Amino acid sequence: MSGTVTINRDRMHSLLLFLFWLTAAAVAFTTLAPLTSRADWWIRGWDFPRVHIAVVALFAAVLGLYLAQLSTQAVAALMIVAALYQGFRIFPYTRLAEPEITLAKSTAEGDRVSLLSFNVLMENDQYDRTLEMIAREDPDVLFLMETDAAWVEALEPALATYETVVRHPLPNHYGMVFATRLPVVAAETVFLSDDTTPALLAEIESPGGAFFFVGLHPRPPVPGSDTEERDAQIQRAAQIADRNRLPVVAMGDFNDVAWSWTAERFKHHGNFLDPRVGRGMLASFDATSWLMRFPIDQLYVTEGIDLVSFTRTDPVGSDHFPMRAVIAVGEGETR
Repeated sequence: MSGTVTINRDRMHSLLLFLFWLTAAAVAFTTLAPLTSRADWWIRGWDFPRVHIAVVALFAAVLGLYLAQLSTQAVAALMIVAALYQGFRIFPYTRLAEPEITLAKSTAEGDRVSLLSFNVLMENDQYDRTLEMIAREDPDVLFLMETDAAWVEALEPALATYETVVRHPLPNHYGMVFATRLPVVAAETVFLSDDTTPALLAEIESPGGAFFFVGLHPRPPVPGSDTEERDAQIQRAAQIADRNRLPVVAMGDFNDVAWSWTAERFKHHGNFLDPRVGRGMLASFDATSWLMRFPIDQLYVTEGIDLVSFTRTDPVGSDHFPMRAVIAVGEGETR
């Protein structure tokens, strides 16, 4: 009997040892690979689950210490370092960090502009739920993504209430609809990179002054789609904003997490501020999963924009949450 127990213990130890080395190797790869500047989808995709990688690294560290071998304990220490590094990257997007933007609660009601950004999910046919949500939120500026011809047709009752509408339906998940009741100097879809994903550029007159709106929905890092064009589109949008004479609001499904190097470069080139910093991740995708959610539907503003609020509304059938913001053109105080 004791021999059987010993064999079972040995098997369990071998299994745990195998699990440890497999987990440690996975943590090492997923932590080190994104440090490169490569745009391969199988590398850039690991920018997203940094919280998950940190949790797995801590699990590996505990397992390595439990196995109590010199080699596993040494690697366990490295796992703790990996977890700390991942925590360092996501720390700004927790409530423990200092906010980049002070909310302008005292802004006059008449100067406020509400914006709604929503990736409808092209295959989603629950049109009524989206129409009800638009009617309930009643945004001054509406930006919708993944709108094909069926979606544009279904949205007409809502779009009829707006003075300016730009429709750009596409059957490839990258169609767009832009609508606003505010006076518009110019509004058009443009192609900022060499792929077939448009961006929306608009100069809008608000009660407090004019601002420039950039709506983006580049391709995500998925099998068969590396991120060169996504990154080029995001960087080009930042350069346009940096040279523009007006304050800028950039909004949309960036298919990129707030803490990625692409997002950091976008903020740097365009002098953008992120309302998520110091306020929490406000994960926007996947609305159908409680475990795998990431902040990829972004809002960035430059100096000259007062941010009143930035919130996530209830899901309405898409795999994205609608994102709502209220702004005013003003001093754009950051602290």
